[in-house]
Amino acid sequence: MYPGEQNEVSTVSYLKLPEMKMQFWGILLFVSILFTGSAPPESHIYKAYKGAIRISSDAPLEIIRASSQELKGAIDADKRTFAFSIRSLSIRGFNSPLQQIHFYENYIEAKKFPVSTFAGKIIEQIDFTKNGDYSVRAKGILTIHGVAQERIIKSSLRVQDNIIYVKSKFSIILSEHNITIPKVVYQKIAQEIIVDVDAEFAEYKASKK
Repeated sequence: MYPGEQNEVSTVSYLKLPEMKMQFWGILLFVSILFTGSAPPESHIYKAYKGAIRISSDAPLEIIRASSQELKGAIDADKRTFAFSIRSLSIRGFNSPLQQIHFYENYIEAKKFPVSTFAGKIIEQIDFTKNGDYSVRAKGILTIHGVAQERIIKSSLRVQDNIIYVKSKFSIILSEHNITIPKVVYQKIAQEIIVDVDAEFAEYKASKK
């Protein structure tokens, strides 16, 4: 982690079905290569060994905070592609046990949608072999609550001695992912959720068989 300000800028658009299918299968293939150790030897794959997200809801009657230390991710430095995932049940905190249960069962529907993902490509050209600080735009498919959207999310990258540090801050509109808030708690849960991401990546070396 490192200090610095992060500004959230995102472009959201619903995907046409053929494009969504193409992106979906591309993501599955990419994640499979990364986490089965079958990446080609010439690839420079960086895998997250530390990853955390924090979510916050600032509603008129209540402020809610929750977090997870189980963010998974990988970056292909040569192709500038990336994939992140987070288990719904790993997000904890909230203001009460009952509130956490409502999050799992009524809002994120963790049993039906156990994982949220973001995968795509870094727009800017980055030399991951050189130390430095970079502002980049990550363009990809964000899937939450079973709803996939194309997003462009600004992120800050620091490359230092073959370690990649990633920080990002962005917002999620609940209605855009078909997450509905009952009227009885409408003043207690914000319609826009803020997400902070911190991750550290090291080059992944597949074990030789």
